[in-house]
Amino acid sequence: MEALFTSITAVAIAEIGDKTQLLALLLACKFKKPLPIIAGIIIATLLNHAAAAWFGSLVQQWLNPEILRWLVGLSFIAMALWVLVPDKIDEDDKKLLKYGPFLASLILFFIAEIGDKTQVATVILAAKYDSMFMVITGTTIGMCLANVPVVLLGKLGVEKLPMTLIHRITAILFLVLGITTLVF
Repeated sequence: MEALFTSITAVAIAEIGDKTQLLALLLACKFKKPLPIIAGIIIATLLNHAAAAWFGSLVQQWLNPEILRWLVGLSFIAMALWVLVPDKIDEDDKKLLKYGPFLASLILFFIAEIGDKTQVATVILAAKYDSMFMVITGTTIGMCLANVPVVLLGKLGVEKLPMTLIHRITAILFLVLGITTLVF
């Protein structure tokens, strides 16, 4: 259960203000059809995070526990710093909107997650915990917790969030995860 709850928390908080959350807002404003957008987000996240978790579990098998502990701990600390850098939507992403809400969401979210903070976090979490299923489930739930409200509410309230404070809290969370991984 620790893997599930840590994955939910880490990804939900890391996702706030992330490129994919901005993408969710763009899709919600463009299509005004939340269900196909949400379905595309869920499927893209499951596919992307399953691949990331699989890679993380491979890394876990290749490395001895002490090296893995240091790698995971330092990776969490690096994530803390990375979270402080705000994301932006690429202009190339907007070209795929012609495929409709579901397919555009599926393709854009899958591509946007490649190398993204939450995908890297999924690799790290899968390397840290033995339960790949719980990590994938947790990271997917975390993505949904951060993105579904944006899709449902559109611009309402999203622009009022204190993004700097949220990024700092997220950085502190990853820093604490990194330090506790190194110490315990």
